[in-house]
Order: sequence, then C-alpha cells, then structure tokens
Amino acid sequence: MSHELTAKDYVIRVHAEPGAVDAEAWNTLLDRQAAPTPFMRHEYLHALHASESAVPETGWAPQFVTIEDGGRLVGGCVLYLKGHSYGEYVFDWAWADAYRRHGLKYYPKLLGAVPFTPVPGTRLLARDDAVRALLVDAVHHLALDAKLSSAHVLFVDDDDRAAFEHAGWMLREGVQFHWTQDDSAPLADFDALLESLQREKRKKIRQERRRVAEQGVHFTVHEGAAIDAGLWDFFHHCYTLTYRAHHSTPYLTRDFFARMASTMARHWVMFVAHREGAPIACSLIAVDPDRRSAWGRYWGCTEPLPCLHFEACYYQPLAWCLQNGYRRFEGGAQGEHKMARGLLPVRTFSAHWLRDARFADAVADFLAREGEGIEHYIDELRERNPFKGRSG
Repeated sequence: MSHELTAKDYVIRVHAEPGAVDAEAWNTLLDRQAAPTPFMRHEYLHALHASESAVPETGWAPQFVTIEDGGRLVGGCVLYLKGHSYGEYVFDWAWADAYRRHGLKYYPKLLGAVPFTPVPGTRLLARDDAVRALLVDAVHHLALDAKLSSAHVLFVDDDDRAAFEHAGWMLREGVQFHWTQDDSAPLADFDALLESLQREKRKKIRQERRRVAEQGVHFTVHEGAAIDAGLWDFFHHCYTLTYRAHHSTPYLTRDFFARMASTMARHWVMFVAHREGAPIACSLIAVDPDRRSAWGRYWGCTEPLPCLHFEACYYQPLAWCLQNGYRRFEGGAQGEHKMARGLLPVRTFSAHWLRDARFADAVADFLAREGEGIEHYIDELRERNPFKGRSG
C-alpha cells in the first residue's frame, strides 16, 4: 500500500510497509551515501516489519518516503508514525508530557529512525543535495498533511544535519562513546590497546579480565553463517533475560534474528561465554566487513558473574576488531564508563520540527541550554582522556 504525488519531474511515494520498496534499488542508493550502515539496509528494515517487531501493533506504523526520477529511485527516508517514544534513545518524554498538561496531543508523531537502533548514520538516502532537500520537504509536508504534532529524525549524519538546519529544523545534540583506530599510531592488537592506556586504566582492565578467567569462564567467537540456530536460540534466551531483569519487554522477536541469519548473516558476530562446559552468556555485535566498522548491540547471561558484562560487551569485541583490522567500534547509547575502556565521546545529532509555534519556541530554548550543557560535559570528558599523553 502506498500513495504518491508528483513534484516537478519527481514522483514522491509514501509506503505503508518496507516490502513495497524495491530492495535492490534501496540498497544501491544506500551504498552511495556518506555514512551507510547495515541497519539501513532493506533486509534489516523489512525484517523488523515482517517479524512483527516494528509494526503498527507495536506502535511503529511505517511511512517510508521514496523519490523517483524517471522511474529510478533517487531518494528515500525511513519514517514511522509513532504512538509512543519507546525504542528511540533520543528522549522526548518531557515534551510529550508538556503537551498533555496543556490539553494537546503529542502522539502520533512522525519519526525518522531505525527502530531500537541508536546508531548514527545516513537517514536521508539521496542522489544529491537537491534530492536531500526535497526529502526534508517531503517529511515536513507529510507531518503537516497528517496534522501531526511533530516530526523527528534521529542520529543523522553530517549531510542530513546540514539539510535539516538549512530548512530551519531544530537540532539536538547527544553523546555516545566510540573507539576509532588512530591512523597516526595504529594499534595491532588488544595488548597494544592496553599499553596505550594510562596505567590505572590498564591495571583495572587486566584485573577485570583476570577475575572473569579465574571464575572458569572462556569465550568462543562465532562469525556470520557459523552462528547456527542453536546459538541464535541461546542468544535470544539471554537477550530476553536482560529485558526481564529490567522489568521490560524485548523489542525484537526470535523471528527477527532468524531473518538476520538468513538474509544478513555476514553482518553479525557472536561471543559466547562458557563455564563448566555450558554456555552462560553471550553478546552480539553487528559488523560492516566492507567498511570495517562494528557496533555493540545486545547481551545477556543466564549466570551473572562479576565483570562478565565488560568482558562480553567490550573486551572481547574490541579484541576481535583489532585482530580483524576493524577501524571503528561503537559501544551504543550512553555510558561514560566506556571511556575507561578506550571509547571516547562523540557528538550525535537529531533534527526536530514542532507544529505548534509556542512549543517550538520553548523546545528551541531548552535545546540551546541543553546544548551548552553537553558542550561543557564533553569538555569535562576530554579532560579525562584514558590514553597516555593525550587530551581531547
């Protein structure tokens, strides 16, 4: 199901399911962008929908926008009508509450994001800057025509940010923690990474790793198609336990991961912890073998042990990245404790439009003050750089 309108020589369509978009054309356009990630691939987005993880029934109603020129896909944007703010990682609960207190409806809102995936990257797939600007305009008019309270596009790249800023959208900053290989002094392996850290940081990591080993834990690493159904079953069990421990409900179904194994196997690496002959924990990272980037995604355990989380989610993946020539590892949303483990602060950006001018002015004022706070926060973090002889 889709509807369309024509803008000059372009045909703009809005699709109510990812399957209505040509997969090959979408992925080809994605590969041409400045900051593509596996999470924007058609297979990933379709799996979220087909597995009933991100569907209208769970509060994610697809409104994917595409732009065609002469029948060729030249622009695309992942959009959802959202009835809540769960699974986004850029928090606007206070905005929604302010609307409610003034007798106004905040939901549904229009959201441009990969569900449950706080990974920066290209959100506006565009042949050129002119199409990118047209996508921003299409998102704006989609929200206007539906009389929505607001539109939000999360974790945008630099090209997207410039397009939204030029169109007058408000920008919001955030902070994540990423490890990036230093081209001027590349690290060969995890031992080299440790040696590059300040003494107290290096000592703490070695103590944590030793504590895990002394508890009789060892890890196996499984890449791509070598992650069989049994491993996926164990992983999903651990994944659900993590949510249960936080009194929450898992976002992703077992079928979603089955689809990942079938259509995107090369983009996953799993680290499984064993103790006394049995698996007790695992973590899963997503990888881009072509661009040598990796993303920490999910973890869980059946037997909680001291320091096991750090080993499974940071030390094992970082060691693997270094061993395999990867240049980037993103540790996910929040968590300044990651700095002590070699991940440094990185700014993230999202773009926001609010229909009501009064609320837009109030949010703009809030974002200005929040941005100043983030600037001071990042300056403070840079003073605590964990690497030897470095600051900032």
